[in-house]
Amino acid sequence: MELLEEMEYVGDIPEGWKWVKLGEIAEITMGQSPESKYYNDKGIGLPFLQGSKTFGYKYPEIEIYCSDPIKVAEKGEILISVRAPVGDINIATQDICIGRGIASINSLFNQNEFLFYYLKHSKNDLLASESGTVFGSINKETLSNFPILLPPLPEQKAIAEVLSSLDDKIDLLHRQNKTLEEMAMTLFRQWFIEPTKDGLPEEWEEKKLKDIYVFEKGIEPGSKNYLETPSVDAIRFIRVGDMLDNKADVYIKKDLAGNSICKFDDLLVSFDGTIGRVSFGIEGCYSSGIRKIYSEDEIYNKLWLKHQIFISEEIQDEINMYAEGTTILHASSSIDYLSFVLPPKEKIKEYDKFFDPIYKKILHNKAQIQTLEKLRDTLLPKLMSGEAKIMNNE
Repeated sequence: MELLEEMEYVGDIPEGWKWVKLGEIAEITMGQSPESKYYNDKGIGLPFLQGSKTFGYKYPEIEIYCSDPIKVAEKGEILISVRAPVGDINIATQDICIGRGIASINSLFNQNEFLFYYLKHSKNDLLASESGTVFGSINKETLSNFPILLPPLPEQKAIAEVLSSLDDKIDLLHRQNKTLEEMAMTLFRQWFIEPTKDGLPEEWEEKKLKDIYVFEKGIEPGSKNYLETPSVDAIRFIRVGDMLDNKADVYIKKDLAGNSICKFDDLLVSFDGTIGRVSFGIEGCYSSGIRKIYSEDEIYNKLWLKHQIFISEEIQDEINMYAEGTTILHASSSIDYLSFVLPPKEKIKEYDKFFDPIYKKILHNKAQIQTLEKLRDTLLPKLMSGEAKIMNNE
C-alpha cells in the first residue's frame, strides 16, 4: 500500500461505495454503571471507564477498576462517548467495564479500525445528532441510524492499514519520549534533588528565579484577528489550551505578533486559566496567558534544567497559591515568591553532557510526531470521502 492517488468520481459517492447505517454493520452496546462501592484504584476486577476523561487519541488510560462489571467492551472494540462530551472515540486495548457515559461498537465484518477512523472523521456529524438541553447525549437508536459511507471491504482494510501505520509510529515516538523523559527526571533527581536532602552542599545556594530567568509575557490580538488557515504572512497562535498537546489551529497576521515569538526549543509556562502547564516543541506566537522562560546566562538557559524547575509540583502549587480570579485563574505577574536551590555552574555543565543527547532525541521525536500527525489529519478526510484512493502495489 504505497501510493495515494487523487481520484475523481461521478455523482455523490465513489464507484462501489454505498451508504449504510451503523447498526447494519456493527453491534452496539450501551454502557451501564455499576454501584460505586465496586470501584477501586488497586487493579481489582476489570478496568472501568465512566466517560472519556482519560481517552487519548486512539487508546484510553486506565485509572479506575471495577470488581463487579455489568457491561463490558472487549479488547479491540470501539469506545465512544455518548454523554458530554459526545463523540470522543477510542479503541479498547483490553476488556473494559463501560459505564453509562460510554458505548462500545463492534464491526460485524472485523473492521473496527476502519470504523474508528470513520467515526473520528465524522465527530461533527455525531455532535449534530446529540440531544439533551444541558449535558448533551446520544442514544443507541441515534447511533444505530448514523449514516456510514462504506467503501468495498478491500478498501476499508487498506484505508485502516495506512492510517493505523501512521498512528502506530506516532504512538511509538510518544512512548520513546516518555521513557526518555523518565530517564532525564531520574538523572535530575540524582544530580540536583538528592544532594540537598540533608542540607545545602558547599557552594550550592537558593536563588530567586526572577534573578535568573526572564518571564516574557505574550500578546492578545483579539479573537476577531484569528485566522483559520495558514498563509505566508500568517503565524501560528498558541493559547493555553493548545499547550496540552502542542497543537494550535489558529493563526494571526505576522505583523500582530511583535516579539512574542517562540522557537521549537523554547519553554512556555501558562499563567492564566490552567496555571503551571508546561510545554516545549511548538513554534509560533504565544498568548498573554503564557510566559516564555529563558535566561540571558547560557548556562542557566539549558532547556531541560528550566523544564524540570517549572514542572516540579512544588513550583506549580506555589504559582497557584498566588493566583487570583473566580472564573478564570490568573497567576500573579510578580514572581518574587519563586525560588530554587541551584548547584555551582560547573555542576550544571557536567550534568548537561549526560542530558544533551536525551534532550536532542526528545525534540527530534516531537518534530516527527508533528509531521506524522499533520499527514494523518490531511489524509483522514480525503480517504473517508474517497477523494484520495490507495493504490495497491503488492
